[in-house]
Amino acid sequence: MGTPPAPADLVWLVMRAQEGDRQALERVLRHAYDLLRPFAASMIRDAAAREDVLQEVLVVLYRKLRALREPRAFGGWARRIAIREIFRALRRQRRSERLYDELPHDLPAPEGDPAPPGAELMQRLPELLERVSPASRAVLALHYVDGLSLDEAAAVLDLPAGTVKSRLAYGLATLRRVLAGEEVR
Repeated sequence: MGTPPAPADLVWLVMRAQEGDRQALERVLRHAYDLLRPFAASMIRDAAAREDVLQEVLVVLYRKLRALREPRAFGGWARRIAIREIFRALRRQRRSERLYDELPHDLPAPEGDPAPPGAELMQRLPELLERVSPASRAVLALHYVDGLSLDEAAAVLDLPAGTVKSRLAYGLATLRRVLAGEEVR
């Protein structure tokens, strides 16, 4: 696929794509796919469903790219679109399977930052994220898989920082319970 464009090059490519340059558009969409794929993989385990959602995201990015006012914000803008599409797909899946339950938006934030997971948990994180609600999974994936700070994750998810911290704490607590249950066996 080639090397990803540098931030300055990406801004230029986005501007060129907004003006109708097809090659620039292809590079921007390829960059978006590479950027969003790890997050999508942590949220949707089924490869075919994940690729379907990523294709939907790329279509939305293509349709709305001209409306992006600040090309430097492309990464965050693309992540927000991806999150909306991923949650739509998960809601459709949940309606048919009734497996997940969402956290309410108004949970109080826990005191202090929760401790980060250990190296073993980080290796198993993609597999373990399936056992966490989509709301917590999004925060865990953005923070630990994509490496965003909690404030950046809050901005991408368009949620208050306290809600993001609550979802992170809830997700980590769920992962600890899962791991504790494995130790008992």
